[in-house]
Amino acid sequence: MHIETVDFVISLCLLLGAVLYTSVGHAGASVYIAILTLFGIATPVIKPTALVLNICIATFTSWRFIKKGYFDFKVLKPIAIGAIPFAFLGGYINAPSHVYKAIVGVILIISAISLLTKASERIDSNIHHPSFLLAMISGAMIGFLAGLTGTGGGIFLSPLILFLGWSTTRETSGIAAVFILLNSLFGLAGNYASIQNLPSQLPLFVIATMIGAIIGTTLGIKIYSTETIKRVLASVLFIAGLKLLLT
Repeated sequence: MHIETVDFVISLCLLLGAVLYTSVGHAGASVYIAILTLFGIATPVIKPTALVLNICIATFTSWRFIKKGYFDFKVLKPIAIGAIPFAFLGGYINAPSHVYKAIVGVILIISAISLLTKASERIDSNIHHPSFLLAMISGAMIGFLAGLTGTGGGIFLSPLILFLGWSTTRETSGIAAVFILLNSLFGLAGNYASIQNLPSQLPLFVIATMIGAIIGTTLGIKIYSTETIKRVLASVLFIAGLKLLLT
């Protein structure tokens, strides 16, 4: 593996992105794609690389949040059942990107702003499990959006769970992590041939993002307050929203 200075710069950026995203239970596919694109990495290489990084980071992040008890399978189960088939469907549909990216980008930015206003005051109060059907339908919608946008879906799932009161802030991070892992695994299974485009620098990128994940999950589990997690999540949603609007 021939490593150049630019590879270390990319790795540092990936590490910082992983710290930000994993602190709220996300794997960071959208920021990895943005970073690799910024450095001029070829598109056929970007997608499988981001997906592999997503799987590695989501696996570790899921393990840490579940180990600490920040997870609720009863919430995840119906969402995942609805999401997985529709994620495949969304991936197959070639909708005009400027249309759905603009709509989804605006939704994410509104969600980010809501997390910083009085609208977030009801979060972590009156927690209740959703009806199975409602959660499954919600999962289908999120899976479809994840397929269209090429993300793990956590950026859509987290605000939905929080604002509907289906789980606490910390448990939502764990649910999102496992949800992203499942979506990423099925995404890789559906695009298995793309692994031939993985770069020789992948081990370095994996190490960098894993270091970031260790730091990020420690912040989210042991150091951040729930209010801080909301603010960080708002930042993640805002960044993802801007990326969709500007690409």
